[in-house]
Amino acid sequence: MAIETVPGTASAPHGRLAENVAHFARALRAAGLPVGPGRVVEAVRAVAATGFHDREDFYWTLHACFVSRAEHRETFAQCFRLFWRDPEILERMVGLLLPEMRVPREERPPEAAEKRAAEALTAGADNKNQREKTDREELQMDMRLTFAKEEVLRTRDFEQMSAAELRAAERAIARLELPVKPIASRRTQVAQRGPLPDWRRTMRNAMRRGGEVRWLATRERRVRWPALVALCDISGSMGTYSRMLLHFLHAAANAKGAGWSRVHAFTFGTRLTNITRLIRARDVDDALSRAGREVADWEGGTRIGACLESFNRDWSRRVLAGGAVVLLITDGLDRDEPDRLAAAAERLHLSARRVIWLNPLLRWDGFEAKARGIAALLPHVDVFRSAHSVESLEAFAAALGDPGDHGLLARHLAG
Repeated sequence: MAIETVPGTASAPHGRLAENVAHFARALRAAGLPVGPGRVVEAVRAVAATGFHDREDFYWTLHACFVSRAEHRETFAQCFRLFWRDPEILERMVGLLLPEMRVPREERPPEAAEKRAAEALTAGADNKNQREKTDREELQMDMRLTFAKEEVLRTRDFEQMSAAELRAAERAIARLELPVKPIASRRTQVAQRGPLPDWRRTMRNAMRRGGEVRWLATRERRVRWPALVALCDISGSMGTYSRMLLHFLHAAANAKGAGWSRVHAFTFGTRLTNITRLIRARDVDDALSRAGREVADWEGGTRIGACLESFNRDWSRRVLAGGAVVLLITDGLDRDEPDRLAAAAERLHLSARRVIWLNPLLRWDGFEAKARGIAALLPHVDVFRSAHSVESLEAFAAALGDPGDHGLLARHLAG
């Protein structure tokens, strides 16, 4: 399909094209992409140089000018589809944003990033009608929005959130705490009223007083705090979930008085990358931006078995000493052989004090552990929980301090 059929492109003068590209850039910026005036100028020049008679060439020309990070590809694709293709764009976008007040709900659920794209493209479209509403209607609207923000946001899937909802979810995640219980060591230390007798110190004190034992010296066991080691899947199937869970890890790494001795973070897709130093930056946006530049396989394929083997070989002895807790964040969809994945997962389980698996696929009520990668991983984890919403992360954080909590592990192992 040629791009001439799109209003404001081939049939329009150069000034109209520049205006449409600028408006498209504003929509991308509202959807969360870092698009500035310089990129708009580059995009207009690129389209003028390459031509815009073929839709695919036009798409990739704008993509090259506006997309600089892998996590922005889906948002750009949805904005492009809605802005340049759909003849009923306004009606569908308004229906997507306000399903209960404008039009009946759509028969299909919104695709990934579609709601953020729709929100960006319709920003300001209803300002005139909004000003004409009565005070009573405005109060009803405020009540609905307040209810949606406070009651629905916690349970909404990360993939279906708008840009504003994602920012609110990030703020909620930043407030989460990961409680941890100390580990009792076999080593002891001097204590004034400890439960263990210290015979050596008792006799030494007695010898200084002619052999008279005046009091019994005591000791108590030392405690140590375990480390948290997170392995986060950043393959294409994880999408928005991996970015939100990296916010979660940043909050854990920078929390004060959380109890963890250290927080180590690794990402994996087709290869393993250590981002521990990067997520320690105080500003979360700066930390994730630096991590995005460091990680080369973002939203690529998945080789969980090979990446776990790499972790076991190169990092396990360094970061798992002292009873570390491993947080495995992945959907379990692997390209490697299941036997290879099972062997790597078994070694990881033997090296760690506890292995906790957070899987976004558990958001589906009918989820079954039928995929080969999932079936290979399940026998080698201690906890199996979902991680698709703020509520699921809150439930995980609340259960983290309970050694008897196994999440949904027993149900899916039995199945």
